[in-house]
Amino acid sequence: MRTRLLPLLIILMAAILLTLGLPLGVSVAAAEQQRLVIDRIDDTARFAALAQSITDTSPDSHERRRTLQTDLDLYASVYDIRAGVFYRDDRALAKAPGSWSLPAEGEGRTAFNEALLGRRSHDPPQIWPWRDGRVVVASPVVRDGDVVAVVVLDSPTGQMRSRTLRIWWAIGLGEALALLVAIGAAFRLTGWVLLPVRTLDAATHDIAGGRMRSRVAASAGPPELRRLARSFNEMADNVEDVLEQQRAFVADASHQLRNPLAALLLRIELLALEMPEGSEEIAAVRTEGKRLARVLDDLLDLALAEHAEADLQLIDIVPLTAERIASWRPMADDKGVRLTLGGAPAATAWADPVALSSALDAVVDNALKFTPAGEEVRVTVAPGAAATTVVVADRGPGLTPQELERVGDRFWRSTRHQNVSGSGLGLSIARVLLAAGGGSLAYDREEPHGLRVTVSLPRELPQG
Repeated sequence: MRTRLLPLLIILMAAILLTLGLPLGVSVAAAEQQRLVIDRIDDTARFAALAQSITDTSPDSHERRRTLQTDLDLYASVYDIRAGVFYRDDRALAKAPGSWSLPAEGEGRTAFNEALLGRRSHDPPQIWPWRDGRVVVASPVVRDGDVVAVVVLDSPTGQMRSRTLRIWWAIGLGEALALLVAIGAAFRLTGWVLLPVRTLDAATHDIAGGRMRSRVAASAGPPELRRLARSFNEMADNVEDVLEQQRAFVADASHQLRNPLAALLLRIELLALEMPEGSEEIAAVRTEGKRLARVLDDLLDLALAEHAEADLQLIDIVPLTAERIASWRPMADDKGVRLTLGGAPAATAWADPVALSSALDAVVDNALKFTPAGEEVRVTVAPGAAATTVVVADRGPGLTPQELERVGDRFWRSTRHQNVSGSGLGLSIARVLLAAGGGSLAYDREEPHGLRVTVSLPRELPQG
């Protein structure tokens, strides 16, 4: 979930910073150009004041003209700005450098024409750092209410564009740092928000795997998730209570029914002594009674398996499996089935030895039941990176894909195998025994025919 939530937060924060940064950059560029224009306007006003006092009739006009020219030359050499005072007919009163003249068109001519009308020229178009350009500012020289000349300054923009670019870099660096800080905060925020979700997911997985005592600490995350964690714990408590009541009922019912059933079977045996030998009715009743006794025994075993705590130990699976194979080999020999053990010479895993022995007994017993004489039941032990597996493959009739989805369900038996003895609880008991220790059962087809049951045991100690 973090991989989906985090990019959305980063994109949102980047969009916010970009939305703030772009207007700020535009505003900085406009402010820098406005400052340049204001400086040039002040300079034109000063030169206009000097030019205003120069008239052809004044006795010191020549000296004033020379002073104006000196100021313009000094101004142009220091600031590299073209400066001049021009009459209405474009004649220059004074200018610097001497080779410069008013352009016939463009921004300079437009500014000059506006100044002739008695107005200061309009602000020039915005000049961006990546585009070279010049700023032209013109101010009228007014004498006795008439515009007699115009002061024109043609200024380069290199320094202005450099300052703007440096400020832009500073803004970009600040936004990059802000984005990094925001990403770090987003990591912490998503971790804080999603930690209870991950804990809930792990607890739900544990409960689905049979570890009913898993709970969630309702002390982290937003208030809504803490409330959800408390609700989950309450739900888990109620489910555990219901299952415990169900287990207790099954165990009590199985236990209470065994004594009457034992007495009933005894009476059947006594009744058989008074009936003709070989009576089919007595044989059928005796068979059903024994089958009912097996079902009750399996129900009691299932209830005890669901209630028992696993005594996990790090053990070598191969000797334990070899011991169970040896105990089942006489039965296999009686049926004419080859029961073999292969695979790794040693393989460790975490398991409850008693529970694993019972689970292997159930799986091997199931394989021998459905394997005809002359065929083989092959048991293979293999260590893996995360789990050690014990694979029991038989050469029986196997199951269809639809039946594979139901194998291991309580009391389920294939309609094609109803004549085989059993209660339909053996594999269910094996699954419960293994799940208590973090193990599992998996079923698949064995080619060309048969069933392959895989017992998986963890290589590392399960948590919780």
